[in-house]
Amino acid sequence: MTNRRTTKQINVGNDRTGIVAIGGDAPVSVQSMTAGYTHDINACVTEINRLAAAGADLVRLAVPERKDTAALTEILNQTTVPIVADVHFHFKRALESIDAGVHKIRLNPGNISDRDQVNSVIDACKDAKIPIRIGVNEGSIVERKDKQLRMKELGKFFAQHKQGHLIALMIAKLEEYLDIFKERDFDEICISAKSIDPALVIDIYTEISKRFDYPLHLGVTHAGPKETGTIRSVVALGTLLSNGIGDTIRISYASDPVLEVEDALEMLYCLGLKERCGAELIACPTCGRIQVDLFTLVQEVRKTLADNIVLPIKVAVMGCVVNGPGEAEGSDVAVFAGDRRGIIYVQGERVANVPEGEILDRLLKECLTLQERIKSGDAKLGEKKVNIIPPDPIGELGSGIEKIASGKVEKLTIGQS
Repeated sequence: MTNRRTTKQINVGNDRTGIVAIGGDAPVSVQSMTAGYTHDINACVTEINRLAAAGADLVRLAVPERKDTAALTEILNQTTVPIVADVHFHFKRALESIDAGVHKIRLNPGNISDRDQVNSVIDACKDAKIPIRIGVNEGSIVERKDKQLRMKELGKFFAQHKQGHLIALMIAKLEEYLDIFKERDFDEICISAKSIDPALVIDIYTEISKRFDYPLHLGVTHAGPKETGTIRSVVALGTLLSNGIGDTIRISYASDPVLEVEDALEMLYCLGLKERCGAELIACPTCGRIQVDLFTLVQEVRKTLADNIVLPIKVAVMGCVVNGPGEAEGSDVAVFAGDRRGIIYVQGERVANVPEGEILDRLLKECLTLQERIKSGDAKLGEKKVNIIPPDPIGELGSGIEKIASGKVEKLTIGQS
């Protein structure tokens, strides 16, 4: 993976919430946004706390009306994660949010263009010592007549891109806004330029990363339901992150936002950009060799581990003896199944051979035991004690014993021909 792009660092939060650093050498942070009404205080607080428990580093709230900003003080009193106020149409909502004590403001250049209004928000954030995200979206940017020449120049420069005119427009809009911030001597800034098109997201962030040293907030806007939004988001964000671009991210779904946090974290874990919290589960996709209800077992294991394991223990659940031994060697705890049974290994050492109905309980027991041993210093993650020899596929885990007895197949064992 390419080294992370160097950016200016900003800080979000306070002593009560903790400080989340964005940019510089800070880990990539995960954000999400509440789906309900901010003025519904109890529901909003519940949603924020769910997102924080799932692993969100920051949570953003929409504040379209005065009743939303009026609720912020009480919301902030009941939550312990940095809160970002999302302001689109009225600059007074930003000023009210700042007075309430939010930790960051998001402004949309496409919707708030009055110079004096923007200046008042910048000055208020400067006094409160909180940063601003300048968030440009494909759907909200509009052409300004005094920017036509710059647009023409940029359009020629990006002509080789499929959507070069949109890249040009986004960069022009960012330049226009950043000039205002520079004149006010304010550089506690994070920037974003989102689109519904993953390819455009990759292109625009690649280009703005060359032009600005501010930390970048990555996202694909309006990505859709989780079923399709996962792919759209991971294609764009994973590509950028693997190329060293991006300092904070939000995956957006038309679904429960907790799913956004879970998938964003898994992407960062896979890219080595965040230290894993909780078990890492791997499982085979199944095939005609399977001899247990693996789909059900995997889901039960996933939920059970999420509820009980806090250390990054690698757990493999495999449906047969073909790939099982290899996965068991590479995992801290593993099970591979045969004829309605499962052999369980802990760091390469066989510890149990149990019926299918007992696999889940025994697997959890071994994971909990290993977790306690790691905490006490008696074991380490990733240790292996023995090399695993695959069992005879028609032996204790196989299903061919009766066929052999009836003379229908010839008995073969691993290593024989």
